[in-house]
Amino acid sequence: MTEGTPLLDITGAVATLTLRRPSQRNSLTDDDLNTLLAHFEAINHNAAVRVTVLRADTTAQKQGVFSAGYNVGGFDNDPMAPLFFEKIPEALERLRPVTICALNGSVYGGATDLVLACDFTVAQRGYTWRMPAAALGLHYYPSGLRRYVSRFGLQASKRAFLLGQPMPYEDLEPLGIFEALVNEDSFEAEVQSLVDAISQMAPLALAQTKKSLNEIAAGLYSEPLLKERSRQSVHSQDFAEGRAAFNERRQPKFTGQ
Repeated sequence: MTEGTPLLDITGAVATLTLRRPSQRNSLTDDDLNTLLAHFEAINHNAAVRVTVLRADTTAQKQGVFSAGYNVGGFDNDPMAPLFFEKIPEALERLRPVTICALNGSVYGGATDLVLACDFTVAQRGYTWRMPAAALGLHYYPSGLRRYVSRFGLQASKRAFLLGQPMPYEDLEPLGIFEALVNEDSFEAEVQSLVDAISQMAPLALAQTKKSLNEIAAGLYSEPLLKERSRQSVHSQDFAEGRAAFNERRQPKFTGQ
């Protein structure tokens, strides 16, 4: 694969985003971040997309790095770069389709927040996670801290930020941040299994339920809003189709309406 800004491929209901700077450990430049934002917008406007998979090209790497986070050269150009970086995981978390991170290498710095912003993560054994922000003198941005505490829990978040040491994926598995932690030989099959399962769900209910769960996790619980989404789903064509398919013992054909 040619190196450059992240690549977007849409095939049917599946959008695949691939980080592709393996020679630079897939560190993210400002161009990469702007490209990701543009890709997110394109995905949100494509109603056919139900699942988005975030990948990284790790070919020709000796150690296998999914992403080393923000390219440190960007800090020299703009000391406020971390505040811009925050927009990317925030947009990824709000993405309409369900998101899967195919984590086939170690992950560092801001890239760890991209992983946490995804709905599900399939990770490959033998790699490590590291958050060196405090070691660089950086207080992390607010939404990233929220995601860490929400997904890691408080004590594990302190371990990640205040010690800044590499954390093997095997040590993180009990935290529940991985949908699956598997060996290389079963990695792709595990990712595909998740894609297939999500693709069969009712897209309207899926997107609205994802939004509601994320809002609750962020402390933005609104009972009237959630009730309205529930009311809309009851009157949807997808709900009628789902009931009919259940009664007729067949696979439903959802349209997202």
